[in-house]
Amino acid sequence: MPKKQTKQVKPVEALTRSELIKQIGKERNSAVITYITGDRPNFSTNIGDDVIPILFRHLELIGEKDNIDLFLYTRGGDMVVPVRIVKLIRNYCKKFGLIVAYRAHSAGTLIALGADEIVMSKLGELTPVDPTTGHPFNPRDPVDQRKVIPISVEDITSYLLLAKDKGNVKGDRMVEIYDNLTKHSYPDPKHLHPLALGNVYRAQRMIRILAQRLLGLHKDTEKESDKKAVEKIVSEITSDICVHNYPIYRDEAKSLGLNVIMPKNELEKLVWALYEKYAQDMELTKQFSPLELLGQNNSLNIKYGAAYIESEKAQDTFYYDIRMNKVMAAQAPGQPPLPAVNVNVAGFAWEKVK
Repeated sequence: MPKKQTKQVKPVEALTRSELIKQIGKERNSAVITYITGDRPNFSTNIGDDVIPILFRHLELIGEKDNIDLFLYTRGGDMVVPVRIVKLIRNYCKKFGLIVAYRAHSAGTLIALGADEIVMSKLGELTPVDPTTGHPFNPRDPVDQRKVIPISVEDITSYLLLAKDKGNVKGDRMVEIYDNLTKHSYPDPKHLHPLALGNVYRAQRMIRILAQRLLGLHKDTEKESDKKAVEKIVSEITSDICVHNYPIYRDEAKSLGLNVIMPKNELEKLVWALYEKYAQDMELTKQFSPLELLGQNNSLNIKYGAAYIESEKAQDTFYYDIRMNKVMAAQAPGQPPLPAVNVNVAGFAWEKVK
């Protein structure tokens, strides 16, 4: 009697990205879409509104489902786009989940607020949402007057709180504190134009409103308990935690009132393996070295994948078109020239891979 054939199961590390996406979907009983923005120096990418029609294409291919999960890696980006992403995905599902293997910072945290549940690995982290503003009347860079210096909302707030809490400044004396920010503001680069200061306040109000509305997509703010929970979460991530890159791990996210799911061992392995596939393909931990890439060649053109949107049926990649050519850089008189590389980004765009 012939022996029964046993099915060979691939180790997690041997699975392709597509296979990992499919397997995570099985574990979660959901359709999974990945959105990966890169943080490699010189070739970083951020959350932007150019992804909306691309996500729409993936969702149309997936169709309406009970559960859709977004697997996200990002260091941040446009603060309004998370509302568009969350509302778009929620049009196709009854329950929207976010999977955070590692980083979902800033604008990524806003997406998390709009999710019914957040699957966070042991290394998964959110951050406070502290926008920086780039108003035309911001202070000018003293080195390059064409550039404006971004202003952190929390830096302004902390300055005023310092005067109030530590300096015991009260009443009319607070006028002096504001005056120190704005007097001789233009074109003196050391002070703020009143309009730039107003823009900071507008950004702070906007972030609170966005956070409240995203949470309101799945919490009943008519109920007193949910209303208090929303206010606590909004206060913590928009003002109370005043260090922008402070990591909010899953235990703290859960204590804030977010619906955090701690994945079981098999799902945790799959989630981390998928992140590592992207990190490897995008060389996130490797310094960009033109001379190493050129080797013995004098010139080379490469396409670098700096962001991905991928699902079981489709893939889109954001490519940088990088062109390099070797030149000999002169040294001091009498010294032989050293090899150097001219690097030019000829273009960048999303491309439909499948």
